[in-house]
Amino acid sequence: MAAPGKVAAFRLPPLPTIGEIIKLFRLKALKQLSQNFLLDLRLTDKIVKQAGELKNAHVCEVGPGPGGITRSILSAGVEQLLLIEKDARFIPGLQMLSEAAPGKVRIVHGDILTYKMEKAFPKHLKKNWEDEPPDIHIIGNLPFSVSTPLIIKWLENVSKRDGPFIYGRTQMTLTFQKEVGERLTANPGSNQRSRLSIMAQHLCSVENCFIIPGQAFVPKPEVDVAVVHLTPLVQPKIQQPFELVEKVVQSVFQFRRKYCFRGIETLFPENGRLKRTEQLMMTADVDPTLRPFQLSMSQFRNLCNVYRKMCDEDPSLFVFNYREELRQKKKRSLLGSTGQPEQTEEENQL
Repeated sequence: MAAPGKVAAFRLPPLPTIGEIIKLFRLKALKQLSQNFLLDLRLTDKIVKQAGELKNAHVCEVGPGPGGITRSILSAGVEQLLLIEKDARFIPGLQMLSEAAPGKVRIVHGDILTYKMEKAFPKHLKKNWEDEPPDIHIIGNLPFSVSTPLIIKWLENVSKRDGPFIYGRTQMTLTFQKEVGERLTANPGSNQRSRLSIMAQHLCSVENCFIIPGQAFVPKPEVDVAVVHLTPLVQPKIQQPFELVEKVVQSVFQFRRKYCFRGIETLFPENGRLKRTEQLMMTADVDPTLRPFQLSMSQFRNLCNVYRKMCDEDPSLFVFNYREELRQKKKRSLLGSTGQPEQTEEENQL
């Protein structure tokens, strides 16, 4: 019995194990959906612990599957748990969990990439962006095929303060392939430094919490898994629109083994390309002989700020597409020649 004046901690009643749930509902991980089940509740508890204090919080779990992490979230004493599951085979097992935690669980059969998160939580949970993060958390053991497009989508939501971030600086605790986790947290000079590093770190504080060995999952993936915690920053490190930052960063990393000058060139049309590239790099004070992975966040900020000014002066710059220019050149070459032209070096690398 709870002590007077104290609320008893929530405990799930006795339930079949995750392994028994899998057998009971004849569940099988589908390779085409990159599904891997985590059966060890000590590990699911450890993942949920990285999210911080969840007592009386509202949580959205992405892709709960057979419900291992779901149990750990409920055991943490959450107020409400929203489950978004694309695979209908898992719904009956999740409904069993819902019945074991009356009034706490809401199940949505849908795709997280298209689900509208703006109305997922009660309005009274909203906080100002400058305040502490709201009592809302996103947690998920993400299928590998979904993890990168989903985090890019959410980073864009962070930049625009919409989607799940309409409520404030909603925190995320997510799993990724170990290599993707390393990219998200990579520092300048690291071989893992990539477009993902810049896009994540300029908008969020990113922590690579711990690694789960592949053999902990069923079926065992070929790679280990990283648990990553992200908290949106009050002020982004690059204060420019998401689309502009993404275009600059993508261009820089287009030829990641070459000097950064080579990638930055692709921001400009062929007519005047060299002059404009030199102007951008000189004004941004970036050494053109650095490799993309060597550039610091402040150098990317300078590049984005100067590029923005150049786009303000010439709006056609922002809509310029280097790949489209290459396609048009190849098309003209085909029309003017009887033979098949070979692919250019640029096309091979792109």
